[in-house]
Amino acid sequence: MSIFKKGRKIVNMLKNNLSKLMGERRISIAELQRLTGLGRTTLTRLYYNRTGTISFNTIEKLCNALECNTQELLEHIPD
Repeated sequence: MSIFKKGRKIVNMLKNNLSKLMGERRISIAELQRLTGLGRTTLTRLYYNRTGTISFNTIEKLCNALECNTQELLEHIPD
C-alpha cells in the first residue's frame, strides 16, 4: 500500500496481503464480494494493490470473511 512519496520514489510502509490470502483460501473476487458486500472495483483495486487507502470498515469486513487478523491482511514494512 503506497502511503506517500519521498522525492520520486514511493515508500511502501504497509504490505497488502489480500491476493496471498485469497490464493491460500482459493477464494475468488466474486466470492469475496458476496461475503463482504464490498464493491468489485474496491476488491479488484485491493487485490492488485492499486489503492493508497483502506477504511477500517473494509479491513473489518475482509478479516471477517477471510477469517484472518489485521496483521495477516496488512503487514508493516519498516523504512
